[in-house]
Amino acid sequence: MPENTSYRVVQWTTGNVGRRSVRAIIAHANLELVGCYAYGEDKVGQDVGVLAGLDPIGVLATNDIDALLALAPDCISYNPLWPDIDVICRLLEAGIHVATTAAFITGHGLGEAARTRIQAACLKGRAAIFGSGMNPGFANMLGLVSAGICDRIDRITVTESVDASGYASAETQQSVGFGHPITHPDLHQMVERGTAVFGDGVYMMADALSVDLTEVRCESQFAVATQDHDLGFMRIDEGCVAGVQASWHGRVGDRSVIELRVLWKMGEHMEPDWPLEHGYLVRVEGQPEVRTKLEIRPPKGFQGKSFEDFMQLGMIITSMPAINAIPHLCRAAPGIRGYGDLPLITGAGLVSTS
Repeated sequence: MPENTSYRVVQWTTGNVGRRSVRAIIAHANLELVGCYAYGEDKVGQDVGVLAGLDPIGVLATNDIDALLALAPDCISYNPLWPDIDVICRLLEAGIHVATTAAFITGHGLGEAARTRIQAACLKGRAAIFGSGMNPGFANMLGLVSAGICDRIDRITVTESVDASGYASAETQQSVGFGHPITHPDLHQMVERGTAVFGDGVYMMADALSVDLTEVRCESQFAVATQDHDLGFMRIDEGCVAGVQASWHGRVGDRSVIELRVLWKMGEHMEPDWPLEHGYLVRVEGQPEVRTKLEIRPPKGFQGKSFEDFMQLGMIITSMPAINAIPHLCRAAPGIRGYGDLPLITGAGLVSTS
């Protein structure tokens, strides 16, 4: 990509992840922020820089989709909590690429009807959509790279093992079972719905490895709080879910060949009290066997910072895989695109030289 290439980007929402996307787009050498969509009436008309905690940049937020389409952006940075299929299809049909963190990797988790609509919208508008985040998304790519040194791959397992209380979104946490009574009859169904995008990750990895899966399924386990926890943004009472293990299995026949696992805990007192690895783990079973661990740590100078500052690290690693993909996505063939369809996604355009 020539150094002077610039792509016009509209930011969609300024929530936790969206604010970090705004900052990254502004800082990126090859991206230009030209507009912003905001859901809240209190945000409409405000300067996007201010909404992201920066100085004014001269771009105002709006809820007028037609006005944003009239800006003729190359790409939408789409960061709502959950995807709106009607909106996504409208953007794609207008010929605008979409880089998203909204529970989308391949679209399988949205159902076949929605995925077919999105694919048709891509073809109609000659546009592409790419979904990622830290996990699923970047962590899956780490698994694929780790397996690249093996001459036989029996199984790849990617595990996120973290204290989830650092993600202060009660809606998100409750959607996967946290805070509900351990006796709730629908806990597994909550996890299966709330983590469906991990099934996308299984399909993405299988496609990259040229594996035809016969089944993709979800399994779950739960830990119960042994005393009340007040996490600030939500409560978990004694007898309610304080730990969640979910795993998505890509199977060929009776054998699991791709597994995406999460181990999330919130609070300090639960049973069983599973040990945490505090990071992202890749295990490749084959020849040779490979174990890769990715840890996310604050930068120098973070001592004494607030909980909110630490939470921002999670928002950064969620937003950046999609933001860094935008220059490649804008040159991609129409359709639903994954890591295997794009050139190597790096942090080009964001290297500090001073």
